[in-house]
Amino acid sequence: MRLTQQEAERLAHESWLVILCGRYEGVDERVAGWIDEELSIGDYVLSGGELAALVVLDAIARLLPGVLGNDASAPDDSFATGVLEHPQYTRPWTFRGLAVPDVLGSGDHAAVRRWRRQEMLRTTLARRPDLLRTARLDEADLAFLRELGWRGRDG
Repeated sequence: MRLTQQEAERLAHESWLVILCGRYEGVDERVAGWIDEELSIGDYVLSGGELAALVVLDAIARLLPGVLGNDASAPDDSFATGVLEHPQYTRPWTFRGLAVPDVLGSGDHAAVRRWRRQEMLRTTLARRPDLLRTARLDEADLAFLRELGWRGRDG
């Protein structure tokens, strides 16, 4: 099974986990029968499973209450809603001539939410259009994506 956000959410609800890290070729076949499930973080080879285990651990731990410091953070992350996250900006307001988009300082919370959603869709279309096939999209999302040239879930 491949690690996805949904798998991380499922595993975060387990009362306990034991992660067995393979080394070089995997785990000894004599203990393989005791493994409930195998998890992959991607289609490539590592020297050992320790780094993969840390990826799994971090993906799960950040979903646990209190780990991020703000429990409202994880539900808005990339993949949690089926699309990638919107761009992030910090201080200063202008950096090397590049400014934070005006809408983010406007105080208009509805406009900020709309901008963030549109940027999430724009980023997903540019970087991972495959995610749009299964993302939760409303009519406004679909209209915006069509404006960007998206041909729909099948195109």
